[in-house]
Amino acid sequence: MARGTRRKSGTAGVTAAAATTGTARARRPFTASNARRMIGVSKAVAPLLAPYALAAAGVARARWDAYRAARLGVAPDQLGAYAGPGGALHARLSRVAEALMKLDDGTEAHATGAARRFAADTRPRLADLAVAVRAAEHMPSTRRRTAYRAIGGELDRIESALLAHLGVPT
Repeated sequence: MARGTRRKSGTAGVTAAAATTGTARARRPFTASNARRMIGVSKAVAPLLAPYALAAAGVARARWDAYRAARLGVAPDQLGAYAGPGGALHARLSRVAEALMKLDDGTEAHATGAARRFAADTRPRLADLAVAVRAAEHMPSTRRRTAYRAIGGELDRIESALLAHLGVPT
């Protein structure tokens, strides 16, 4: 009986101390038996939760890929072609090349002779810029950033001229 009394008084003291510190329950120390119990529970629960965890990881990866593809302006299945440090510039180059193809084919309403000449003159420049992006990928980071800024500025000028040929004011 004395043993039970001591236990109750010890528990009451811990509860009172926990009440004064603001926590509702005192923590028990982590022991080897607690670790074995947790391992046993995880062995039973892990096979049940693993398929859900894999499905959640797949959904998260698909959303991340869709987000990255939307930022680059490409389809998610084409994302692998635009990976790496120069991926965004490669995506911009391919979109400008597609627009030039449409402009040169005459499918656009604004496909005039000047616009076709612009497309013919710009295509070699885009090829040079693509080579420059590939070369810059192997440079040290400070030089690569400088090269990417220069290539981006040139692409900005080409895109502005392309928009002018399409009749879009900038």
